[in-house]
Amino acid sequence: MTSTDMRTEAEDSGPSGYAAARLRLLQEGAQSGPPRRAALAELTDDWLSGLFDAAADGLRGVSLVAVGGYGRGELSPRSDLDLLLLHDGGDAKAVAALADRLWYPVWDLGLALDHSVRTPAEARKTAGEDLKVQLGLLDARHLAGDLGLTAGLRTAVLADWRNQAPKRLPELQELCAERAERQGELQYLLEPDLKEARGGLRDATALRAVAASWLADAPREGLADARRRLLDARDALHLTTGRATDRLALQEQDQVAAELGLLDADTLLRQVYEAARVISYASDVTWREVGRVLRSRSVRPRLRAMLGGGKPVAERSPLAEGVVEQDGEVVLARAARPDRDPVLPLRAAAAAAQAGLPLSLHAVRRMAANTRPLSTPWPAEAREQLVTLLGSGRPTVDVWEALEAEGLITRLLPDWERVRCRPQRNAVHVWTVDRHLIETAVRASEFTRRVSRPDLLLVAALLHDIGKGWPGDHSVAGEIIAKDVAARIGFDRDDVAVLAGLVRHHLLLVDTATRRDLEDPATVRSVAEAVGSQSTLELLHALTEADALATGPAAWSSWRGSLVADLVKRVSAVLAGNLQDEPEDAAPTAEQERLAIESVATGGPVLALRAQTEPPTGEEPSGDPEPLGVELLIAVPDQSGVLPAVAGVLAMHRLTVRTAELRALDLPDGVDGSVLLLNWRVAAEYGSLPQAARLRADLVRALDGSLDIAARLAERDAAYPRRRGVVAPPPRVTVASAASRLATVIEVRAQDAPGLLFRIGRALEDAGVRVRSAHVSTLGANAVDAFYVTGPKGAPLPGDEAAGVARKLEETLRG
Repeated sequence: MTSTDMRTEAEDSGPSGYAAARLRLLQEGAQSGPPRRAALAELTDDWLSGLFDAAADGLRGVSLVAVGGYGRGELSPRSDLDLLLLHDGGDAKAVAALADRLWYPVWDLGLALDHSVRTPAEARKTAGEDLKVQLGLLDARHLAGDLGLTAGLRTAVLADWRNQAPKRLPELQELCAERAERQGELQYLLEPDLKEARGGLRDATALRAVAASWLADAPREGLADARRRLLDARDALHLTTGRATDRLALQEQDQVAAELGLLDADTLLRQVYEAARVISYASDVTWREVGRVLRSRSVRPRLRAMLGGGKPVAERSPLAEGVVEQDGEVVLARAARPDRDPVLPLRAAAAAAQAGLPLSLHAVRRMAANTRPLSTPWPAEAREQLVTLLGSGRPTVDVWEALEAEGLITRLLPDWERVRCRPQRNAVHVWTVDRHLIETAVRASEFTRRVSRPDLLLVAALLHDIGKGWPGDHSVAGEIIAKDVAARIGFDRDDVAVLAGLVRHHLLLVDTATRRDLEDPATVRSVAEAVGSQSTLELLHALTEADALATGPAAWSSWRGSLVADLVKRVSAVLAGNLQDEPEDAAPTAEQERLAIESVATGGPVLALRAQTEPPTGEEPSGDPEPLGVELLIAVPDQSGVLPAVAGVLAMHRLTVRTAELRALDLPDGVDGSVLLLNWRVAAEYGSLPQAARLRADLVRALDGSLDIAARLAERDAAYPRRRGVVAPPPRVTVASAASRLATVIEVRAQDAPGLLFRIGRALEDAGVRVRSAHVSTLGANAVDAFYVTGPKGAPLPGDEAAGVARKLEETLRG
């Protein structure tokens, strides 16, 4: 039977005919989704119109109006009928009688009804007092009666909404936030409410309301499809349960999946999560745009008055090469060329996360459309920017979601597709697999001061459950995937092996600590054999805690923590005894020796700048060497203050230090004097590198005391105050006991920042110690530095004195 036949049957035989036609429509397997919802709405329209025409009996100045979901023509099998009987204020008794003749047949059929009887003025007044009523009226649709009355109300309600938008939209945003707090995020819940949870149908309706205000609009790509998928799931839920429910309970998910023709409940949940993610991201972007528009409206009149008219120009503040901040968002610089800069997406994402700012929708879409793929393996900068992004803490989540919304994450990491939106049917887990991996990285960022290789910790956090998209033991599958991903990212063979081992054994510590006898030497020995080294053990310990904390509140406790810590202590004792002395210095190259001799001859610093390269990482290296940055070689006569002077000059010129080594150089026979050699890899924060002659001139002035670096850096910071951005873990300064017989080793782990190395060098100079050698690494946004220092006579510092130097240095960095 066609829909036309059904409508005819409903009209001919009254309520019973409508009920039979409705039942037949819902039982027809051939029709589902939007066509069925539209057909059900049309069938209901015809029935109600017939009821109205028969009951009105010539009454004028009255109309029947569908509002809310029914007004949009979207009737699910058990949806409420939202109806408004609109009248011009005439015969009140006749209107009341008409209402009874309309509502009772609906109730008699057992249909849920949300009804009201109002004049246009009453409807507008109620809408002004009740936001939910106003939202329903935005979708008002005429069913029967006086069309002019309905049209007049629609026009007035839309005008009211647009006029009151600056006041009502913040109220709507607060309503959405409160609902999200109560119901949670649809894209992560095992038993989600398809309507009320964040990213559900209510939020989709809110986006329509924002668009109707003409103040802002939502990103439309994928939004209609996401909304349709949630409506389809709700239809199937209504049909399988026979109830007007929006909660997708666990015991009903298999039936709902079958009703939709899906493979299983996991496929259903993944589809629902993907739809919710689209709506959630569209909501974030839209509400951010609403806030921007409202702020500009409130500020612009004052600016115009001060500037004498004209449109103010938005301030653009540089964040990184090709990336600027504008109006509270991270956007691309005017000179940015995504088609020529494959690292730009990661650089922009890292800059946004470090600044605690959102990536603009336009910037992400432009990069997605124009950026060419990264080479394999990735260039060093891409790897560093990924680590910086992962180590940025809580802001990483929103930035990562912005990249993922436009497909950039799976383009960078193809294996991510298998874990994206993948549900975890485990009451302990509160996130999908992909979000759990990002949450683990967020947690791991808090532990970067505990490990010597924070970059390996953060990447292991990102990859530790990557095998859950494959059959079998996810740790075993993940080890294979991690090897491939780590090599593609550009880690060397040793680091690839460490990362693969961390993924393979990420459950080893907690499983052993809670299920094995730690008093049995064989237990501890087996863990030590699996781990292999002290540095891997500290990484695995931090990863274990980050993983558990990111799983959910039931996965970690002080008791579990103490058991794991006890196991780590025992394993560490087994691994002890392999301490290394201070690394031996390599013989100087011909160029280094030439610079040293020239420095002795001139009595001042000598500089050389050149591109630094390395062969590509992989099983069979091939292709051109990969540029790592710019190598800065400096030879300077041995004197105090060299480290802070060089570091300060580089900070003044906005040069970021990626790696740095300082050591005394043995000169050839017959050459008198002592020379310090500095071999550093640097990169410009943004813009081009300064000329070597300028760097040398400033370094000469810094060494002779005529250039006040501290004052210059303070002036710059005052002129360009740093954003609050990421709240990084506090710096940690320790003395590495027994690390060297020749010097005291002071280790510094801190958030990298302009001038950090200058502050460290000056603090060590103020402490009266001599820096014999230094080994500095910047891993993402983390500085991991080791300074081999001695007293004035060249001997290691006494224990108490070394501890005091470390304590004072940590206090300086915290301040």
